[in-house]
Amino acid sequence: MSKYDSYFLMKAEEVPDYVKEKLTYFDADARLECKEIGDGNLNYVFRVKDPASGKTIIVKQAGEALRISAEMHVSTDRGRIEAKILGIQDSYAPGLVPKVYLYDGTMCAMVMEDMIGHTMMRTGLLKHETYPEFADHVTTFMVNSLLRTTDVVLGHKEKKELVKSFINPDLCEISEDLVYSEPFIDYNHRNNVFPPNAEFVKKELYEDQALHLEAAKLKFEFMNNAQSLIHGDLHTGSVFINKEHTYIFDPEFAFFGPMGYDIGNVIANMFFAWCNGDATIEDEKEKEEFSGWCLSTISDIVDLFIEKYNKVFDKHVTETMAKVPGFKEWYLEGILSDTAGVAGLESIRRTVGMANVIDITTIPNEEKRARAEKIVISLAKNYIMNRRSFRSGADYLNAIKEAIGKFESR
Repeated sequence: MSKYDSYFLMKAEEVPDYVKEKLTYFDADARLECKEIGDGNLNYVFRVKDPASGKTIIVKQAGEALRISAEMHVSTDRGRIEAKILGIQDSYAPGLVPKVYLYDGTMCAMVMEDMIGHTMMRTGLLKHETYPEFADHVTTFMVNSLLRTTDVVLGHKEKKELVKSFINPDLCEISEDLVYSEPFIDYNHRNNVFPPNAEFVKKELYEDQALHLEAAKLKFEFMNNAQSLIHGDLHTGSVFINKEHTYIFDPEFAFFGPMGYDIGNVIANMFFAWCNGDATIEDEKEKEEFSGWCLSTISDIVDLFIEKYNKVFDKHVTETMAKVPGFKEWYLEGILSDTAGVAGLESIRRTVGMANVIDITTIPNEEKRARAEKIVISLAKNYIMNRRSFRSGADYLNAIKEAIGKFESR
């Protein structure tokens, strides 16, 4: 009889014994150390280390309540979903996700590769580090993990079985509320609005009925378009990175939804990095270099995705009707439209919603923070309202330049 035969939320001091019982990763006589390192909203993440050998491993356990709110409960089945999707993603984009060594359905715990030598991307971006390979790596990951899990490539029965196994209603509900609804109509009264921008938010978001309509359309697209096995929360906090390599992890929000949801999230979060650099870097040359890299990365993500999409589509398409001339282009148009819409939604919800992004909230100068938020919201509205016109990296750069120009510092 093991103490791990029934679920309980582990403390750091209990995790080394758990790892020893479940795996032979460490020597039997190793004196293991453990530290809780999670900084997300949902799970508990532990690093287990053998100081003698230097070997490390990660244990991630799903709690029954959100760390940001004890009143918000979600299914611990999200851990199974995460472990399973990491295996699928690794088969399509090998080397770009961490290896999973074990998933324990009783303890709702996953044991996985420690992404040693890498930094959480958001942390690095807040230090204004640049990552020259990121656009290439993330687009390789997205094109392969997304397009190759659509009906364009997968057999229809195989795909439908996968859709069934990735039903994720609790975490989808979080996205439906926090991304698609509450930033526009604060019916749960849990938005976090920066007081100097309260009137701006009221006018530009809460009172804009045309914007509400487009957000509603995008919400129903998210809920009903089981297009592809998406990561579901692909932002710079879900990336571990260094100058040469990228790991994408934390896909517990995964389900079958619109491909553009992942791509748009990445684009929005790269612009948050621009906002922080623009507001906080004092040296003009350093600011120009970091800000320029952020913007060129946004443009490259769009253009590289399109380039790789065309190649992967041609190589892996199996559906007979998807081979009809013109279908590939039509399918891409829908993806790009969704991408722009989601870039707008993620931008707005991370600025005024329940889960603000620290790239913005840590800007110390109130006036500069207020300006950054206004730029983000103005740009986001353009993304949403004119989403069908965003077809290239240049379209994003032009829209960004226009939004910045509206709020030039005096």
